[in-house]
Amino acid sequence: MPLQDVPDPRTVLSQEVAFHGKIWDVQRDTFELSAGGEQLTREYIAHPGAVAVLVLDDDGRVLLLRQYRHPVRASLWEIPAGLLDVEGEDFQVAAARELAEEADLLAADWKLLLDVYNSAGSSSEAVRIYLARGISEVPEVDRHQRTAEESEIALRWVPLQEAVAAVLAGQLHSFSAVSAVLAAAAGQPSGFQGLRPADTPWPEHPSQQPSQQSSQ
Repeated sequence: MPLQDVPDPRTVLSQEVAFHGKIWDVQRDTFELSAGGEQLTREYIAHPGAVAVLVLDDDGRVLLLRQYRHPVRASLWEIPAGLLDVEGEDFQVAAARELAEEADLLAADWKLLLDVYNSAGSSSEAVRIYLARGISEVPEVDRHQRTAEESEIALRWVPLQEAVAAVLAGQLHSFSAVSAVLAAAAGQPSGFQGLRPADTPWPEHPSQQPSQQSSQ
């Protein structure tokens, strides 16, 4: 058996929205692991997915941004990221938009670094993380006006190996930042030759999957 995650849909007997939220909903599914087997019910966050960007400059530094996250009551060092909440928006275009909005940066060179699930036991959130290089600044007149938690964003350029050390010391906790920093450190010795193109298909994203509910 190959070391690879594979789609494995089971028969969904019923679906309902258990809670309507401002940003996302909680969905309740009843399904079977096997035909005629025990019926299981699970509730999870129905998430639109997200994109994130690990920015690497010509000096081997990565860009981290500090932002308050209320659910964990902490200010975390993260990488630029955002929800895929614009219907039909190209994934890489969304990532470039988030990079411009949160960090006032543009990138000329994009590669696909990672595809990950944030918390597969409690959320359908799929996250695509890009490696962005060839950095330039967004002109002052075109910069996004950040509001709410984003108004407190602080930016810092950190040598990649210093970021790796912070991860291993337990100083960084953002799943996207931790995953991206370690992946970049693994890919750097080869010059990132093994990375996939930025436009690689993303079948794990919810928008690319057919409904799994059976007809009643």
